[in-house]
Amino acid sequence: MANSRQIAGTFYKTAAATIIYVAFAVYLYRPQFKKFDAIHYLVIVNISLACLGCFVLSRRWLAANTASFFAGAMYGFGAFFIGLAKFHPAAGLLAAGIPWLFCPASFIVKTRWRWLSLPLSALPFLTIVLFFRISEHYHLFAVPVSAKLHLADLAGFVAPLVMAQRSGALVGFYHVPIAALVMGFAILVTARRFGIIVILSLGTILAFCESFYDISPVMWFAIPALCCSVLIGVGMQALASAGYADRGWVLLTAVVSVTLAVVTLLLATKYFQVFAGLGNGAAKLLTESAKMYILGAITTTIIFFMAREKMRFSILRWILLCSAMAIDIFFSVRFIVDRSF
Repeated sequence: MANSRQIAGTFYKTAAATIIYVAFAVYLYRPQFKKFDAIHYLVIVNISLACLGCFVLSRRWLAANTASFFAGAMYGFGAFFIGLAKFHPAAGLLAAGIPWLFCPASFIVKTRWRWLSLPLSALPFLTIVLFFRISEHYHLFAVPVSAKLHLADLAGFVAPLVMAQRSGALVGFYHVPIAALVMGFAILVTARRFGIIVILSLGTILAFCESFYDISPVMWFAIPALCCSVLIGVGMQALASAGYADRGWVLLTAVVSVTLAVVTLLLATKYFQVFAGLGNGAAKLLTESAKMYILGAITTTIIFFMAREKMRFSILRWILLCSAMAIDIFFSVRFIVDRSF
């Protein structure tokens, strides 16, 4: 009976997350529907599948459904996935399938077939290769082979809105989630999850390398984007449950957010000084980014003082984290979508 209730609860929570993902995707793209051809409606399907796939995958490491929900949102509504909309919808469909392809390797470790986890981890990599081989055969060029990431694109981690306006940047995780990402990386390293580190590193290296086998390098970034999205969920869960012994890590996330806020404000000041106001557009976007970083800094600072004073208040922490994350994701992704068409 207890097992049946658990299964039913999981089903309802997954269904609720799916409904929210789909509804938000429709809300974002509804103004663009009049410009859509039939195939472009796949964008909604792709985003929903991507979010849900990351949600399901993250359950392997996350106990909190809320953390899994935001992990899924960060992948499907993240700068990388939304940026893929400028390519053929088939590219988004491939990226949407990546989290689902990692599920067998992630969940099989709980069974006696755990030794299959390593070969199954190669499934997403092989699928990307196979996708481009089949696409070439049918003359479907979903993503230009020349499309790859450059070191300059890493600026998207600091100023995602500016990069989105300039080049439709595929790199970045908005503002508030950066604090959770820092915490997630800290846990990843201290827990010595070397397998995940290797997968994340390999995907990142391939995304910045030149094309081989006529594979567009940018598609490899789906793998590190997925890993980072899950780590954001891990970081959220850690911040929500951080105790006195974890106060140093919580303080680090606050310091990172404050530092990024200061950097973006300084950059905004510099752009405001550009001759004839030519830099005002970028300066205003940097100012908005600074506001979001400040929001993240305030949130993590409050949690730091809670941890230092040994005050749990888990519900309050989740409210603070979810509110800050939701505000940032809502305004950031809407900005990017509005400038994608």
